[in-house]
Amino acid sequence: MRLISVIERFRSDEDCLEYISNLRWAKMKYCPYCKSKNVSRHTEKNRRSRWQCSGCRKSFSPTVNTIFHGTRLPLVKWFIAISIISDAKKSISSRQLARHLDIPVKTAYSVSQRLRKAMLGSKSPILDGIIEIDETYIGGKPRYNKPNNKRGRGTKKQQVIGIVQRKGSVVAMPVQKANQGDIRDFILNNVNIDKSEIHTDEYRIYSNVGKMLSHRVVNHGKKEYVNGNVHTNTIEGFWSLLKRAWLGQHHHYTKKYMPLYVAEAAFKYNNRTNHTNEVFTNIMRGMLYV
Repeated sequence: MRLISVIERFRSDEDCLEYISNLRWAKMKYCPYCKSKNVSRHTEKNRRSRWQCSGCRKSFSPTVNTIFHGTRLPLVKWFIAISIISDAKKSISSRQLARHLDIPVKTAYSVSQRLRKAMLGSKSPILDGIIEIDETYIGGKPRYNKPNNKRGRGTKKQQVIGIVQRKGSVVAMPVQKANQGDIRDFILNNVNIDKSEIHTDEYRIYSNVGKMLSHRVVNHGKKEYVNGNVHTNTIEGFWSLLKRAWLGQHHHYTKKYMPLYVAEAAFKYNNRTNHTNEVFTNIMRGMLYV
């Protein structure tokens, strides 16, 4: 949803709660604690609207057990943050988000990380057709130019493996150091092997892929990057977006939170053809069930 649409539609926290409630309980409202459907809405002065359960006698908000749970930040600012982050193709820094929302940097960081967690919670699609698989390495240049600071596949940077359907979706995840078993499991979990063909480079960890499904190779070591329709340029394009977010906005990812940043890049890539309203809703659905 475009920023101007968010500002016009959600003018108060009550508007945001109504949207969350309708999205979460589209058919029937129920208590998140005891699952009772005997609930009623009540409002209190200077407090967000809540629901009262006649079964367990507890009151609750539509934000319970979501990433909004217990937040003191106005929901309007949360919704604005969703619009800003979802529209930033190469992500946005916490400091910039803090300036947009007029909130502390630490709060902006917490908000953006929770939103990335929602993107990480999005269900990965099963890929088929022509599939490209590759790995990349995320991190800065070594501080000191020592002989043991290798480049490429000998680097100490964080490794990320990714698999993409030609003209389709992508699935990516950080790993310690991928081996043939990791690649096999990654393919089996994300690819319909009966309806797919895999394209890779000549790296040895892909040598057993042909035992599962059709496997074609381009030899980057011999400067071969395209052979007919065989290439890995699609996944390379995704890597460029991921690295642009790292280089231009964040500058550093810890290993602990690397999955969140990779998930953000994958989510945006997979929703690149969707309308902004649909992208907004998809993020919201991920938030509601984190």
